[in-house]
Amino acid sequence: MQAYERFYDIDKDFRSPYARDRDRIIHSGSFRKLEYKTQVFLNQEGDFFRTRLTHSIEVSQIARSITSNLGLDESLAEAIALAHDLGHTPFGHVGGDTLDECLKEDGFVRGFEHNFQSFRVVSLLEKRYKAFHGLNLTFATLEGILKHSYPYKKSFLPEQINEQFNLDTHPSIEAMVVDRADEIAYISHDIDDGVNSGLISFRDLKENELIQEILEKVANEGISEDDDEMFRYRFSSHLINHLVYSLLEYSKDKVQTGTVLSATLDSRSEIPIGFEPKLETEIKKLKKLLFTKLYQHKNIVRKMYAGKQAIKGLYNGLTEEEKMLPQFYYKQLESRNKHRVIADYIASMSDRYAISFYNEMYGKYN
Repeated sequence: MQAYERFYDIDKDFRSPYARDRDRIIHSGSFRKLEYKTQVFLNQEGDFFRTRLTHSIEVSQIARSITSNLGLDESLAEAIALAHDLGHTPFGHVGGDTLDECLKEDGFVRGFEHNFQSFRVVSLLEKRYKAFHGLNLTFATLEGILKHSYPYKKSFLPEQINEQFNLDTHPSIEAMVVDRADEIAYISHDIDDGVNSGLISFRDLKENELIQEILEKVANEGISEDDDEMFRYRFSSHLINHLVYSLLEYSKDKVQTGTVLSATLDSRSEIPIGFEPKLETEIKKLKKLLFTKLYQHKNIVRKMYAGKQAIKGLYNGLTEEEKMLPQFYYKQLESRNKHRVIADYIASMSDRYAISFYNEMYGKYN
């Protein structure tokens, strides 16, 4: 059976096609595993910190709010948002980067990439029907998952994908909304988690004009930073509202309701969903600041380095002894490349399971 083949025979259903897509994603095993996959802080460090699951829910909520106000399809945006991180490995981006290195060292030039893996999860790897692989999602949802992050044409994507989804063109506007909702969500909650962890403070971020503006709004409510939890909550609320309202104001006149863009555009600046140029600049500066102050903090780097070693150890161990694969994956060795099967298995793991399995193999995860 050809990978990424799509099927259309659907029994009568009380839901819209995109609502059906959303429900199939929510009930998938891959979605449930997001509860124990790292966003920035490892899951076992505390119940408060965001995971891939809570992040996906927050992205979905923001995307629904935006699409509702722009007269777009909320269910389509919701389905894309809930599925956009299904391909993430354990240990956040460093896990995906490590798996990419392992595959390329073994001669797989396309390596591993989490956005494409999300697409593979819903179109190939989830097995819920006897006759075919995948979740049988609509074209727009599949395209949105594959192309929600600009630019769309990437070196690791097979030519077959370009033929089916035309990577030279934009997806639905709903997919573009998800891209910016993702950005709004992770900026706001990474600041919240970072401050709550004590790794950064609002003082570290005050050089950014956007942060200064939001802090002034919180201060005007008579709340001080001494009221730690309330201050962080009000800060996140004001930041999300400010970014959503700014996006709506800038985008509303550029969006043609209900249309799917098909023209080839040269740059992200021509996408109708976004922020006015000055705010775009401040957002870029803020992301750079977060990278320096939070994502590269020694405590985060140490944990991610340990995760990197765990991914390498799992990959090497399973490559040497594939009989350790569970039956579902072991049976796939008859028809699929061993290294890709192993990569798919590792990518499907939660952080806690990856650590447990690594400990069982080597007994030395720190």
